[in-house]
Amino acid sequence: MKTTSNHVRRLTKLALLIAIELVMRAIGLGAVPVGPLNMSFLTLPIAMGAILCGPLEGMIMGGIFGILSLTDAISGRSVMTGTFFSISPLHTVILCVGMRMLMGLCCGYVYKLCAKADHKGTWSYFVGAVSAPLLNTLFFMSYIVLVFYRCDFVQGLVTKLGAANPFMFVVLLVGVQGLAEAAACGILGGILAKTVDAVVKK
Repeated sequence: MKTTSNHVRRLTKLALLIAIELVMRAIGLGAVPVGPLNMSFLTLPIAMGAILCGPLEGMIMGGIFGILSLTDAISGRSVMTGTFFSISPLHTVILCVGMRMLMGLCCGYVYKLCAKADHKGTWSYFVGAVSAPLLNTLFFMSYIVLVFYRCDFVQGLVTKLGAANPFMFVVLLVGVQGLAEAAACGILGGILAKTVDAVVKK
């Protein structure tokens, strides 16, 4: 009976987080244009799903985020991923969906590892939350460099930014936006996940 109750509780939390992610997307927090990239806060519910439910749920949440990102590529709403889709639809699906699923999965395992060492439950929530945007940037940009770095669109950005190598290209392109996204999601995600977890356990 207890196992069934826990299962229902996890599914309920997952459904609520998916709804939150869709609402955030609908009100414009899914993709805030900042240069050629979009600043996204959709990693926030992904982090919460990974922390509150587990790595598998984090992967599912990442998949939802990825599908939303893929629709931007297909519709041309995102210039960068739209260009990548015209070059290789398959690699764009892997970039938008596969990398986000991997991010959600890894975020869950990061939190689980930290929680084992965080006996008082103080800092593991924040580390787990901040890992989502950081891993999202790491996997997303790494795949771009691996597959699309030589395409004309990316090389145009490389020239514009004055990047001497792929690493500097990522640093210059992500820049302050990546740090702001990670800080915001890390702080908010940590506070919300810790609060919700404490309420649910009562």
